[in-house]
Amino acid sequence: MIDLTTHFGTVTFANPVLTASGTFGYAGEFAELTDLDKLGGVVTKGISPRPRFGNPTPRMCETACGMINSIGLENVGVDAFLSDKLPLLKRIGAKCIVNFFGETFDEYVECAARLDEGNRAAGGGIDALEMNISCPNVKKGGVEFGTDPVVAGQLVRACRGATQLPLWVKLTPNVTDIVALARAVADAGADGLSVINTITAMGIDVRTRRPRIGTVFGGLSGPAIKPIALRMVYQVARAGIGLPICGIGGIRTAEDAAEFLVAGATAVQVGTHNFTDPDAAARMVDELAALCAELGVSRVADLVGTLDVSG
Repeated sequence: MIDLTTHFGTVTFANPVLTASGTFGYAGEFAELTDLDKLGGVVTKGISPRPRFGNPTPRMCETACGMINSIGLENVGVDAFLSDKLPLLKRIGAKCIVNFFGETFDEYVECAARLDEGNRAAGGGIDALEMNISCPNVKKGGVEFGTDPVVAGQLVRACRGATQLPLWVKLTPNVTDIVALARAVADAGADGLSVINTITAMGIDVRTRRPRIGTVFGGLSGPAIKPIALRMVYQVARAGIGLPICGIGGIRTAEDAAEFLVAGATAVQVGTHNFTDPDAAARMVDELAALCAELGVSRVADLVGTLDVSG
């Protein structure tokens, strides 16, 4: 029997396979398509203090090995999340990580505080918060706060004081030095890092000579960004910052997930692949156990940070 138990800071997961924010709704949308209880965790769609309707269409287009999206963080808002979505998330076996954001410093702090308060009022159900300072598809907030280490640190420090829940920070790859950013949010009180969000990109329809995305630019995800995500996970892990890392970027198979663990991630999130195979993340749990057996590893934790870069 392979031990898939994963300790990510103070949160213990049954296994290291989570679903990524924005690709799995609030879990209920996938309830008839996969076994939610098998997942290590679900990271919800990003939540803002009030409901948002997102960007104009078209919002998504396929690329040769991935997709570009510019949804604009459409969501139901804190109140509807707590009343309508959290009850199901409490009933399933997977841990619940709530991704959140705001357009201003005050909105970020308000959102963290209201989710914390709502969680206590509900008797629990939220296991951690994931701060989104990396979405490239909104005019205010998101990556606006995530590319400057000083600003990112100030925002994390402000939200740290607003919640008792573990606070993860989702980092953008659209920076020159992701280690500097990781170190800044760690020093400000973050409990974990999610690495990485999407990469700013665009597509063009040559027949209409118009961009394929309504906002012109969107976020590239899927297999195309996996090598970049692996590199950044390894860079952050190697820097010895001391926070657990959740690896994200083009993960489709158990072998992909294992690569991120070997690079230094403690857990992984499956994102774009959920759109083409809604059962992929749950199936990956069994496949990861089989891969560990094949590799002669009895505990999945023994894979973490084992990359050998010696000559």
